[in-house]
Amino acid sequence: MVKDALRHYLRHPKEGVAAFRDIAGIWAMLQDRWMARLESRLPPCQYALDADWERRLHAAIGAPWPCPNVAEFRALWPGVIAELQEQGLRVGPESLYGWNDGDPELVRAIWCLVRHLRPATVVETGVAHGLTSRFILEALALNGAGRLWSIDLPPVDPALLQHVGAAVGDRFAERWTYLKGTSRRRLPALLAQFKNIDLFIHDSLHSRYNVLFELRRAWPALKPGGAVVVDDIDTNWGFHDFTKALRGVQALVCQSQPLRPDTRRFDSKGLFGIVLKPAEARR
Repeated sequence: MVKDALRHYLRHPKEGVAAFRDIAGIWAMLQDRWMARLESRLPPCQYALDADWERRLHAAIGAPWPCPNVAEFRALWPGVIAELQEQGLRVGPESLYGWNDGDPELVRAIWCLVRHLRPATVVETGVAHGLTSRFILEALALNGAGRLWSIDLPPVDPALLQHVGAAVGDRFAERWTYLKGTSRRRLPALLAQFKNIDLFIHDSLHSRYNVLFELRRAWPALKPGGAVVVDDIDTNWGFHDFTKALRGVQALVCQSQPLRPDTRRFDSKGLFGIVLKPAEARR
């Protein structure tokens, strides 16, 4: 894949100059990958699963359970998956340069958070096919307000660039801003633009080093009553170490149910986590 990209840029030098202009961004990417490789030697992090996480999540944010908004999600999900498949795209684990699309449980949790919390500002890291992004944007549209900012480092292979954000398309231009680059390069400056944010979603490089980098910057910017969602928490110690250092917060460990078994995971499924920031006064 990298060799194909290099051949392409040799044939199209102007594109190559643009692609490699951000030396600092490339260095940050290499640093992130190196730290992830070092962390792979650590023993896996063990979590106690919250089997009743959906009911507990809704109770914590003061939303009804069973949730009426789950029916909205279930009605929309098959159509979005079909749209991607009609484009010839494989959906699910390892569907785009080794990255996964958002699993149904993860996306459903985010859907409910968006519908109930009615966020004005949502920030996510990691896009891939844009499945999670699409559902955030659909939920914001139903709310009638709110914007999504997404940070993602595009694939090196230029043939894959058209697949990034394919689930979003051009339907939500007024609500979606896609920032190309690593979270290390783009996230601090983005957060500095806002007084606060309402919802933060980590789904980029899943290393302890990167997870802690993102959460330690997003948490101070998060509005009281807001939420953080972290995918693939079983692959590193980041979520564990971050939540252990917090006082008086509710953290949920949730079971994923991927579209097909993810053989890289300890149970072929995986876990995601949710952290709720205490509200000074929930309206």
